[in-house]
Amino acid sequence: MAKRPVRLAQTLGRILKSSGWEGRLSEYRIHGQWERTVGPGIAAHAQPLSLRGRKLTLSVDSPAWMQQLSLMKPEIIEKLNRNLGAGLVSDITLRIGELAPRGRPVEKQPDRPELDQEERAKIDQYVAGIHDEEIREALRRVIEKDFRTKKRTDAGKKK
Repeated sequence: MAKRPVRLAQTLGRILKSSGWEGRLSEYRIHGQWERTVGPGIAAHAQPLSLRGRKLTLSVDSPAWMQQLSLMKPEIIEKLNRNLGAGLVSDITLRIGELAPRGRPVEKQPDRPELDQEERAKIDQYVAGIHDEEIREALRRVIEKDFRTKKRTDAGKKK
């Protein structure tokens, strides 16, 4: 009797859950999507520090922003849960502290080789069978990065 194939999304979900990485993955998602989720204004004055259970701790750069964000907690929680997964955050704790430098310098962008239509079509074909949108997009980014790295390496060998 042949075994039925298991979807990659199901396998990854089980691995993350059994290894205890599921919570860390949620924390990384919050860090990675913070500015896009809350906007550049808030992101300039507050950054996520940790997620324990469903309680998010933010570092805030001034007492004035701490006051402002304390009034905006319900709105921030709603945005995070809408964009990153329902029930991810139920409470926010604010702490005064220094913020880490944000993002990479803009001048590093031209360094990335562009992918042509054929490469993009190949990537689309690779990820087409993955129904979980989040896993599909994460895998797409990994494959795109791999394609770009190979292009950069190949271009370096030709020089």
